[in-house]
Amino acid sequence: MAAPFPTDARRSLRIYNLFFPVVFLVLLPGFLLRMFRRGGFREKFAQRLGRYTAEERQRFANGQWLWLHSISVGETLLALKLARQMRTLDPATNIALSVTTTTGFAVAREAACEWLEVIYNPLDLRGFVRAALDAVRPQRLVFIEAVWPNLLAEATRRDLPTAFVPRLSPRSEGRFLRARGLTGPIFRLIDVLAVQEPDDVARWEALGVDKARIRVTGNTKFDYAAGGGERVAEFRALLRQLGVTEDAPILLAGSTFPGEELILANIYRELRGRFPNLFLILVPRHVERTPEVLADLRPLDLRVALRSEDAKAPADVLIVNTTGELREWYHLATVVFIGKSLTAHGGQNPVEPVLAGKPVLYGPNMENFAAIVARWRDEQAAVQVHDEVELQEQLADLLANAARRETLARRAKEIVTAHFGATERTAATVLAPQP
Repeated sequence: MAAPFPTDARRSLRIYNLFFPVVFLVLLPGFLLRMFRRGGFREKFAQRLGRYTAEERQRFANGQWLWLHSISVGETLLALKLARQMRTLDPATNIALSVTTTTGFAVAREAACEWLEVIYNPLDLRGFVRAALDAVRPQRLVFIEAVWPNLLAEATRRDLPTAFVPRLSPRSEGRFLRARGLTGPIFRLIDVLAVQEPDDVARWEALGVDKARIRVTGNTKFDYAAGGGERVAEFRALLRQLGVTEDAPILLAGSTFPGEELILANIYRELRGRFPNLFLILVPRHVERTPEVLADLRPLDLRVALRSEDAKAPADVLIVNTTGELREWYHLATVVFIGKSLTAHGGQNPVEPVLAGKPVLYGPNMENFAAIVARWRDEQAAVQVHDEVELQEQLADLLANAARRETLARRAKEIVTAHFGATERTAATVLAPQP
C-alpha cells in the first residue's frame, strides 16, 4: 500500500515540476558540453532515462538492494566508503551506487564487485524515477549531500525508508530558508538525517525538519581523508625525473578552480628568488580544464609537465591531470593551498592534507567547510588569507619556518581526529529502523 502523501509536499512538487524542465533545458547545453569533454557518456546512457537492460533487471531481482545516491567524484568517494561500512554492518545488503557525472562513474566503477552495482542517476522527472525504482527495486534509499525531490517523493509513495547524509553550507542554508515554504515539505519526507555537527541540528530544525529525525554522526569526509601515502615512492621517482630533489620544498595547490592556477604560478615565480629549489604542483578540480590551465601558464615562461605524460625533461610545474590521486600527492607537499577558496566559493576538502601532516592555507571562501575552518581559526591551526598578496606573504613565511608548519599541521590534525568513526556511525544510522 502506498504511504499517505502530505498535501504541502504535493504542492511543493507541483511547483518544482513546473520549473525543473525549464531550468534543465537552460542548463542542458553546458551539461552536454561537459559530458563530451569528459567522454564516456554513451555507456549506460539509457539509465539516465530510467531504462535498464534485461540483464541489469535480473541482477537487481536477486537479493536485497539499497540505493545509495551520489553525484560527482567527491560524493562518490564518500558513498563508496559508506557502502563498504554498510556492507560490513549488514553482509546481506547489496548496494546500487548511482552517480550523475561520467568522472564519478569512472571512480565508482573501479570499486564495482558482486555486491556493488554502479548505475547512473535518472533525470529527476517522475516517469524516469518511477522506471528506475521499478528496475532497481531497492529496500531503502540514501542520498549523499543532495536530495532529488521526485526520486524522494516516489520512494515515499512506495513506503521506502529514506535517509540523507547532508552537507549544509551557509549559502545553501540561506537559499533553503528563503524558500522554506517550498523546501521544508520536501525535507520532511526524509525519514532520518545524519548530520555532521551538533550545531547542524538547530539549522535543520529551522528548515522544517523534525528534530526527532536528526542524528549527529560526524563528518564522513574526515574518515575518508585518513590514510594514503602508499604511492609516495612512486611519485617521488616521477619528481626526480622532473629534476626535483628530495629536499626541495613543494607548494601544492589542490582542487583548484579557474584563476587560481595562474595566481599560484605567479606567486611561485616570485618566491623562487628566495627559494630556488621550490617546485609547484597544480591539481585542477576538473581535469578537462587542463588545456585552459596550460594556456594561462604559457606566457609565464615556466617549464610545465603533465602527469598524464612521461617525464622527459626538468620542469618547474607539474599539472596533475589525472583523477583519484590528490590524496597521495598531499604526502609529498611542504605547504598546501586549498582550491575553490580564492576565485570561487565553497572551498574544497581541507582535511586530507591535514591528515597527511601538512599545513594548509586557503582563501576567504570556505563555506562548505565552515565548521572545521572556524575551529582551526579559533585555535590557530591553519592559515586563511583574503587575497593573493596575503597568500604570497603567508606562503613565504611558512616555507621559511619549519616549526610553524609543524605546529599548524599538528593542531589541525588534533581537531580533525575528533570526527574519526563518523563513517561507522553514519552507516549504522541509515541502516537502523526508521522513525
